[in-house]
Amino acid sequence: MKPEERPVDGYQQAVKFEKLSERIRIKLQAYWELTKSKQTFLLLITGWAGFASAGHPVTDWVTMLSLLGSLYLAISGSTVLNMYMDRDIDARMPRTVKRPLPAGVLRPREALAFGSLISLLGVVWAFTLGPLFGVVVAAGLFFHAVVYTMWLKRKTAFSVIPGGVSGGMPVLAGRVLGTGSIDIVGVLLALAVLLWIPIHILTFAMRYAKDYNLAKVPTFPALYGEERTRLVLAMSTILTGLAMMLAVLLNGVRGPYLLASILSVVVLIVLAVLCSAFPTPKRNFLLFKAASIYMLASMLLVGLAG
Repeated sequence: MKPEERPVDGYQQAVKFEKLSERIRIKLQAYWELTKSKQTFLLLITGWAGFASAGHPVTDWVTMLSLLGSLYLAISGSTVLNMYMDRDIDARMPRTVKRPLPAGVLRPREALAFGSLISLLGVVWAFTLGPLFGVVVAAGLFFHAVVYTMWLKRKTAFSVIPGGVSGGMPVLAGRVLGTGSIDIVGVLLALAVLLWIPIHILTFAMRYAKDYNLAKVPTFPALYGEERTRLVLAMSTILTGLAMMLAVLLNGVRGPYLLASILSVVVLIVLAVLCSAFPTPKRNFLLFKAASIYMLASMLLVGLAG
């Protein structure tokens, strides 16, 4: 019997199976990384908060799970499409060069197919819950994938505005599903997220200024200087707090939830003013972290108070 004709023994089969399992695990992990789970989780919380703020109890599991499922697919899909279209930018920046696409773990066509599929599933699912809800979810996908990523990100530092619009769509969508219409509270909650986005993005842009310069992506700090950027951050923080507080008041929130909302706004504003008046790289990144914690905490308060 020739060597190549000998049957593969059990050990060799086990090795082959182990290698196949490892390849599958790496692929699945890469797909998961494309969805930016932490960012998606925060946006899902805002969607839940919008829905719960309309007076729907947490025990409304069927609608709640459908809301979160459709939003998760649409948000993750738009994020994957963003990663697909920005793979050349990611390949130039040390911070992002190890992401699945520039690292070659996934092929671009795999990411495109995955992002397109889950985006479509999310939007279709959203429309089955309600026409207006579906329109808002689709609008968020459009602003993020098309207006922000494809059109403006490489052209202007003000691309953060449509990026903020897309970020505000989940909470508005949740509110729409809860009330059946677009009301002032939903608009104010979405506006609070839109105004919060510059805090998140501009602090990041200052921290990784060299990366964005290498990728030739225009950022506000690079074009207008860090002093003006810090002024924008302070103003954005104050306006975020005002929009959130007005939404809370108009939604009838009172008692300890209102007190906690006021306290969280005051803490964030004080921190933003201090970081702008006495800037250091560490304080700048502290503001970035604090802004994310504030948005998570404030949306939890909005949802629980509803």
